[in-house]
Amino acid sequence: MKNVVIIYWSGTGNTEAMAEGVMVGAKKIKDVDVRLINVFDANVEDVTNADAIAFGCPSMGAEQLEEAEMEPFIEAISGSINGKDTILFGSYGWGGGEWMTDWQERMEGYGAKVIVDGLIINSEADKEGIEKCNEIGELLAKG
Repeated sequence: MKNVVIIYWSGTGNTEAMAEGVMVGAKKIKDVDVRLINVFDANVEDVTNADAIAFGCPSMGAEQLEEAEMEPFIEAISGSINGKDTILFGSYGWGGGEWMTDWQERMEGYGAKVIVDGLIINSEADKEGIEKCNEIGELLAKG
């Protein structure tokens, strides 16, 4: 059985809603175990033991990852992501998505196999946005 883990940080609930959408999409695939984990509760073993991983974090400050929880976690898993199917997603309220481009390049530098360009949604995901989350979750689970 394929093990898919979705790890996210959300301040306003927008990225959490996206994470839930990714989970719904991943669960469409049979014989896949899907777990949704807030980064507060995640550990390196969650990544090590996963076959495929989704990470979600909104843009913060000057288009960067959240610094207290998500940034240290991403740094901690840098040696555990090599070769794993990965997707990235997050919401934003300003800017043009530079944080996602930077994050994707960083993850690829760690050896992650980013299977689709990072999904960014301005503010709260509407029906179309949630459908995009479902689609990337399904892609991740299919591998």
